[in-house]
Amino acid sequence: MRTGQATDQLTSGALRPSAKLLPCAPQTSFVAVSAAIASLTWTTPAQAHVKWFAPYIVGAPPQPLGATLTNVWFWTAIVLVLVFFLATLAFERLPAGQGVLDRMDRLTNPFWGRADDFMRVAIGTFFVAIYAVGGVYLTPDLATPNEWVSWFQLLIAGGLFWRKTMPLSALGIILLWALALTDYDLFHLLDYLALGIGVAGYLVLAASDRPGWFRHRFEVLRWGIAIALMWSSLEKFAYPEWFSPLVKEKPFLTFGMPEHVFVPMAGVAEFTMGFGLLWTPLVRRLSAVALIVIFLSAVWPFGRIDMVGHALIMSTIFLVALDPEREVHFVPRVKQALAGVPLGLATAMVVLIAGYWGTHRTIYGPEGDPEAVAAAAAMAAEGMATHSHNPEQPHGPMAAGGIGAPPDRGEEIQITGPAVDAPADHAVVAQEAATPDAAFDAMMATMHDMPDIPAASTGAVNADFLRLMIPHHQGAVDMAAIVLEQTDDPEVRALAEHIIAEQEAEIAEMETMLQELGAEPPVPPAE
Repeated sequence: MRTGQATDQLTSGALRPSAKLLPCAPQTSFVAVSAAIASLTWTTPAQAHVKWFAPYIVGAPPQPLGATLTNVWFWTAIVLVLVFFLATLAFERLPAGQGVLDRMDRLTNPFWGRADDFMRVAIGTFFVAIYAVGGVYLTPDLATPNEWVSWFQLLIAGGLFWRKTMPLSALGIILLWALALTDYDLFHLLDYLALGIGVAGYLVLAASDRPGWFRHRFEVLRWGIAIALMWSSLEKFAYPEWFSPLVKEKPFLTFGMPEHVFVPMAGVAEFTMGFGLLWTPLVRRLSAVALIVIFLSAVWPFGRIDMVGHALIMSTIFLVALDPEREVHFVPRVKQALAGVPLGLATAMVVLIAGYWGTHRTIYGPEGDPEAVAAAAAMAAEGMATHSHNPEQPHGPMAAGGIGAPPDRGEEIQITGPAVDAPADHAVVAQEAATPDAAFDAMMATMHDMPDIPAASTGAVNADFLRLMIPHHQGAVDMAAIVLEQTDDPEVRALAEHIIAEQEAEIAEMETMLQELGAEPPVPPAE
């Protein structure tokens, strides 16, 4: 509901982009989240799926629910949301609240009269856009090697010109999702199922001659986008580490908010805004306006591919904001009662959280898929996020060699001459090497001379993890320093400088954490 590359992936010393993620993840900030919770003009992390910026292993076990339920920032966000929802609902029940809705109707009615035309154009444009991108199923996140899929997408767009063929286009959308199952796990594709069904349902109902069906066409769309948003938001609780690359590469998205605070509050913001799309008219429309602001702000830093990936979501949210419908369907008495807000939100969270964790457990087992767990452990050792449907291949449009990926720059970088001073003490061996290749080999050998401190050796998992990660990060700094002395390529130099700055900051942070734990720092190898 995500085109750059995660910095964490570079801690291994790799010098070319290796891929990312999906966007269905809006990029927000502390101010945005706070304002959103306080005024429903929130900004949660840009729904540019985190999946476009880092490899991710869906089969890895999710974080235990207890970690979320004991997180103070999660509950802080929940309380702020409830205050806002209750205040909005109470205001909506007053004549003044109805007056606000009347003014919104007068402003949006000229547009609402062409809502069906707008939605058909939006759906058609989306499928033409992904046809032009080529090699994807339903979003730039879902790559396919089958060229014919792109032509099928063009047929779906063509079917929107005639009312009688719109149901065929709807069937085509569902077929595309089913075809994606040949390349991706079911759990991975559940992100897209609700939205796909919502759009397909809209096309079927919009083409219907039955007034009772026709009048619910936009409601089906609204439910589809609401469930998609709520489901995808759960990633921030189940796999908070997936968002580290995004936060590190685009720190402005958090407005200075610490990652451990930002991620759970952003997850609550995204979930509750999706929930708000299903509530009373004023809550629904304000939620949609907030989401529009979030998605539009996310598109600019992430570019046109991100716009393509979010086009259907943004178009649907825009229509929700315009919708003048005042009648409340599905348990209207609950929605219109103040007590219904906490009850409804709690019910939605219980149902979807149980569905998310329960589906994962059913598909992969209580400990996760063994191969995925092994791959996740290996990636964690390299400082990467763990979010990929295929443990052996990066995922997403920016994956190395993937759709829209930058060309392999390996052959362009000719590094010659002796290596020079690297900023780390244990890089002395590398400095003495005659060539950069030898310097890299020597530096890696030096890293492997660091004490082997498996977690089981002390039982202090936190300290052992920090002691193992410090030399790993230092190795990335050393490699980047070697490259800085040997290449004039501006992109590689910028990347190396970024790695040094980021990794040295993280090394300092980990050393501080070791001191707080009262643990000894890692011992550098003898020179």
